[in-house]
Amino acid sequence: MNEKYLYVYNNLINYTRNKDLYINLNRKDNFSDRLTLFLLHFSFFLKNYKNDKNKSLLQEIYDFNFRQLELSIREIGYGDQSINKKMKDYVNLFHSMVSEIHFWEDLSKSDKLKKIQIFLSDFENSEYLLNYFENFNNDLSKKTLNSYIKGVSKS
Repeated sequence: MNEKYLYVYNNLINYTRNKDLYINLNRKDNFSDRLTLFLLHFSFFLKNYKNDKNKSLLQEIYDFNFRQLELSIREIGYGDQSINKKMKDYVNLFHSMVSEIHFWEDLSKSDKLKKIQIFLSDFENSEYLLNYFENFNNDLSKKTLNSYIKGVSKS
């Protein structure tokens, strides 16, 4: 397997491991919570770096990340039929996230909050999550795609 995009994947995983993201969850976090946050980070990542110049590169990163997710699901112990269904669900969730945040900068704060709540409804303090993803989005816009690929980005 080509590990060319492992730094991108690991950076996104590190963002997802931020314990502060789970403070307002009324239960112990689970794989699904972590995966949802990973996909949301990845959605913002793709939104920020999407342009004609990066199209094929981002497709390779997309393919790599979903291959890694599939491997993670396999490690948990799901069977082949379950994996196919789970992957279809996660890909659909991801594409709905990308669609919802596509015009993020044009949305009002209340609209952004609603978008966050669509995907993170089990989290109580949506305001905190909104601020977090606003900052994350701003940080992405200040960095180059190459900095993520080369692994120089700090999470």
